[in-house]
Amino acid sequence: MLPTLPTPDTPVSEVAEIIQLAVAPVFLLAGIGAFLNVCASRLARIVDRARSIEPRLLGSRGAEHDRLQGEIRILDRRMALVSRAIWLSVFSAVLTCAVVVLLFAGSLLDAEFGTSIALLFIVTMIAIGLGFGVFLLETRVASRAVRIRTDILEHQAEE
Repeated sequence: MLPTLPTPDTPVSEVAEIIQLAVAPVFLLAGIGAFLNVCASRLARIVDRARSIEPRLLGSRGAEHDRLQGEIRILDRRMALVSRAIWLSVFSAVLTCAVVVLLFAGSLLDAEFGTSIALLFIVTMIAIGLGFGVFLLETRVASRAVRIRTDILEHQAEE
């Protein structure tokens, strides 16, 4: 038996109650959006750094070439990690949207989507948690890579 569609005279109080239920996932969307902004900014900085190194790498030789090659490999790994964090975050946002849609659909159609909503929300939390974890991994890779070279730390000015 198909659920009946709501009539045009669905009480405002019922719609208000649905909106109250949907507020928490909407705040989650705002938080995911802020995290995506951080990830996108970080990715842009990594790409800019890689682009600045590429011409220097192509014109370098010896130890300098090896150092720049190592740096560009680390930047490539960081780009991949941030891209994964972005993918997981966007996936989490899409699932959050699905939760909101099911909240509205379930209430308006008098359908029982409780289990589906709960499972979607669990997967949403797993996805955003994995996104945070991958982002943490990227920050650790970045902090290990940004070491000041010994030759610079021990550099003596010529007299």
